[in-house]
Amino acid sequence: MTKAVEQQLIENISIILKRSLTADATLADLREQKKAGFEAIFKKDAGFHCAANTFQPYVEEVADDLLRWQGNKTQQQLLVLLVKKIEQLFTVLTGFEQSHS
Repeated sequence: MTKAVEQQLIENISIILKRSLTADATLADLREQKKAGFEAIFKKDAGFHCAANTFQPYVEEVADDLLRWQGNKTQQQLLVLLVKKIEQLFTVLTGFEQSHS
């Protein structure tokens, strides 16, 4: 079970990474056009430790969380937080892609 969960997490983070690279390129274009003046993608209460106006730092945080969980798989709370962050990234990336495609 844990191996399947771990593999799914890795696959999801890989998908998020690819999608975030495209989204960040779009954000760079929008900034050049003065259409993306926000300071952070997620609000402070979203559960992320970082605050950035691109997706990459959030992807890095999720990857770090995965490594932390892999080091101590008995920490169920780490897994729960990781999954919540992944869900949020998918939701925001999907919304962004739909509005800027």
